[in-house]
Amino acid sequence: MKGDRPGLFGETARRSRRGSSGSAGRRARPGSSGWAGGRGGGRGRGRPGPRRTASPSARRRRAGYLFSLPGLVFLALVLAYPLLYNVWTSVHDVRLTELLGGSSPFVGLDNYRTTLDDPDFWHAVRLSLVFTAGSLLFQFTIGFALALLFARPFPFNGLLRSLLLVAWLLPPVVSGTLFRWMLDQDAGAYNALLRAVGPDSLAHDWLIDPGTALAGVIFANVWVGVPFNMLLLLVGLHTIDPELHEAAALDGANAWQRFRWITVPLMRPVSVTVLLLGLVYTFKVFDLVFVMTGGGPVDATSVLSLYVYEIFFKFFRFGEGAAAGLLLLLVPLLAGAWYVRRLRGEGEAA
Repeated sequence: MKGDRPGLFGETARRSRRGSSGSAGRRARPGSSGWAGGRGGGRGRGRPGPRRTASPSARRRRAGYLFSLPGLVFLALVLAYPLLYNVWTSVHDVRLTELLGGSSPFVGLDNYRTTLDDPDFWHAVRLSLVFTAGSLLFQFTIGFALALLFARPFPFNGLLRSLLLVAWLLPPVVSGTLFRWMLDQDAGAYNALLRAVGPDSLAHDWLIDPGTALAGVIFANVWVGVPFNMLLLLVGLHTIDPELHEAAALDGANAWQRFRWITVPLMRPVSVTVLLLGLVYTFKVFDLVFVMTGGGPVDATSVLSLYVYEIFFKFFRFGEGAAAGLLLLLVPLLAGAWYVRRLRGEGEAA
């Protein structure tokens, strides 16, 4: 028995040493103020925490601001500054003599009052409304018909569609020059066609007669705008599920009923967009009318954009011209505001 005691006491001692060394290890954790921290010579009480970095959404937002900065600067230079300067000009008496002399007295709303009292201004407004309404009516109707045609597969579909887009891609100055030649009484292709199918009395100088000059300009603008209407409406037609038409046909609906009760309601959002874009563009058309008629004959085609041009560069009344130009912007701005409000209402309803 006595021989076993040293082994027992030795095992107890070894266990005691292991327990004490384990306790010391547990006490000396990294980052604590114990032995491990003491090895560092007292430099700090623990590991430094992780460095804070921006979240991915914040980085994306910051990158978006940086990428949009050149565009914002460009808009400020080419849009915001001219618009603000135009507003400043509209409330000052800026004529050629004052512009050269550097003195432009403040007149408040007198330029707007003078413009609204001018009968030529209201004549230009009436012509602009007729020109815009006539152009939109025929552009949209013909464009919708062509979109329905090209929505069906047939030979040379893509080729014909591409050829129609040429009219839209041409600069308005080129289109105006082309139609001025086509509608000429002596050398025009349109009068040559009329002479070929009937008597010579059918030939007419369409752009010289005050009764037909505006119709000739509308005809040219319709030719320019039809491809754009067709393209957007064709995209809208392709978004309609063909199974709706197939189900309606199985229920006995004819082609007109399917068009009226399926195509027209589903195309309403696209149609509103096309008409609004056409309104904004057509109401301020200048180059096409200027090249074809210059506002004549006897102001028969003097739309609002040409009226502003004459006030500016013919009579050099820059203050009144700026006021008339801002009044010209009212229709597109109101139309755009209505459209944005409509889209916002549809988004909230959805």
